[in-house]
Amino acid sequence: MSRKTAIAVLSAALVAAFTMAPGTPSLAQTELATSDAVQPPTEAELQARGKTLIANQHKDDAAFEQYERIEQQIDKTGGANPRTLDEKKVRFVPNGAGATKLLLEENGRHVTPEQYQAELQNWLSVVQFMVNPSDDRMKSATAKYLKKKQTRSQLVDAMLVAFRSKWVGRETVEGHDCDVIQLTPDPNFRPHSIFEDALPHAKAKIWVDHDADQLVRARAEITSDVWVGGGILGKLYKGGVFSMEQAEVAPGIWLPVRYQFDFSGRKFLFGFEEHQSIESSHYRYIGSAKEALAEAQSEVASGKPLAGDP
Repeated sequence: MSRKTAIAVLSAALVAAFTMAPGTPSLAQTELATSDAVQPPTEAELQARGKTLIANQHKDDAAFEQYERIEQQIDKTGGANPRTLDEKKVRFVPNGAGATKLLLEENGRHVTPEQYQAELQNWLSVVQFMVNPSDDRMKSATAKYLKKKQTRSQLVDAMLVAFRSKWVGRETVEGHDCDVIQLTPDPNFRPHSIFEDALPHAKAKIWVDHDADQLVRARAEITSDVWVGGGILGKLYKGGVFSMEQAEVAPGIWLPVRYQFDFSGRKFLFGFEEHQSIESSHYRYIGSAKEALAEAQSEVASGKPLAGDP
């Protein structure tokens, strides 16, 4: 299982805590709520807010690839004293079917102005064919993009039945009053895709903004090995940990600002480890392929190393 697959599976598993039936709070849960002068939500309240949370996540997902962002990506070794293996700063810009990567810096060295202009030109070339409905490349890229979006949407919706949840109290996180939810796999869940196959192998804890019904923080752990393709293609080993944080980048739009994941596994016959953190910042709305075309043309024409100040 690739890093991108793991992130897609686990992040989707984190966004739907309120959608599962909460059951009756345990004694420990009730004591926590009472001590904080907060009463546990009813099942009806959780279910209603769960629908809002899912709707918000779909809205955020739709907005995500219309925004540019800058990612600081750091790969490290595992163990008690990790060392940095690779560090990159990458700008992601909308292209109408996802995002184009523009490398800004690698291991402390900035790309040259010539390299950056070549990357901008590549972005421009992509959005030029993406605004041409008769271009076969546009048709192919759009079909793949829509399939990816559909898979993601179905995976988010699968959380309605994939997990059971327990409300465990309220906490303040980054200034947000959050409901804290514990997720555990529902033994009655039956996966219908390779992505859903991973869900019964994870448990999670999430923090949801009480007023906005948006995910603020989440942490998931792989509780048993995840087999891919019956084990032929590989597997993700038990013990892997994934966390993420989100923030409001525009009114009503919450997008990821940090990922952290540490896991190991096997691809075919070869073992691997992934220890990476990703900090996302400088979100800026660009929009559709047509709007991205205008932005790309402007930046190529300007000749500047980088628009704005990252």
